[in-house]
Amino acid sequence: MPNYLAFDPNPRRPSKLPPPKSVDSQFHVLGPLDKYPVRAGAAYQMPTATWEAALRVHRALGIERGIIVQTTTYGADHAVVLDALAAMGPNYRGCANALVFAEADDAYLARLHDAGVRGARFSFRQELGAVLSEKDFARAIARIRELGWYAKIQPEKDGIVSSVDKYRSLDVPVLIDHMARPDPTRGNNDPNLRTMLELLAEGNFWVMLSLGEKTSKVGPPWDDVIPIARSYIEAAPDRCVWASDWPHPVSVVQPPNDADLLELLYRYAPDEAELQKILVTNPAKLFGFEN
Repeated sequence: MPNYLAFDPNPRRPSKLPPPKSVDSQFHVLGPLDKYPVRAGAAYQMPTATWEAALRVHRALGIERGIIVQTTTYGADHAVVLDALAAMGPNYRGCANALVFAEADDAYLARLHDAGVRGARFSFRQELGAVLSEKDFARAIARIRELGWYAKIQPEKDGIVSSVDKYRSLDVPVLIDHMARPDPTRGNNDPNLRTMLELLAEGNFWVMLSLGEKTSKVGPPWDDVIPIARSYIEAAPDRCVWASDWPHPVSVVQPPNDADLLELLYRYAPDEAELQKILVTNPAKLFGFEN
């Protein structure tokens, strides 16, 4: 298992606090190892990224709500998410790993729903070892539709173009992670950017404004990703959400302090009304929080 770099353990206060009821639309909880065993073949583990550590980050940032997204590290075993949801309380929701549809029964899905899970994340990144077969994918979407969940798409490293035909025609809410992983050097000609804008023209597609620090080709303060985020906000201001992606798994350079990422969002959305939508109104609608 490769040695990836750890998150910044000392989150600072951002330059200004976000609006009340702001949502971190994706973070992960992992560990400790003696309580949550890693599945065979897992691509990574981060045993100190516990729910207690996540809560410290959110308190420092002024974030009041969040979505705990199950990592590929544990596969279909969602014990870490179930325990975190119980501990962190009603301001938190969960997003399952789609492997659960291939490996668990309906009773387990009902347990996840009752605990606050409202979506499932589908990965098309082969190196993470969590890609469903076509048959299991179709079954998973059918169950999502029945449960009233959303589908969440983790793009490949080179973006969504290689996988988009698998989900372009879905009739459930679909959230695309990490701004669809465009290449900032290609500007408006980037095929992932153009494809994401096409999807946003459909009323059921959403985009997560996250991973700007890894998408950037120029490094801090990541100026080259601002036009990408702006294009999405202008195209679909009511279907953009933001996420920290804490604890920044599989990082090969030192992850930034999470306040830096919130401040990058402030540069994406300098208008307070836009910021309110991205951090509060939009995620409340998608994830089922009360405004």
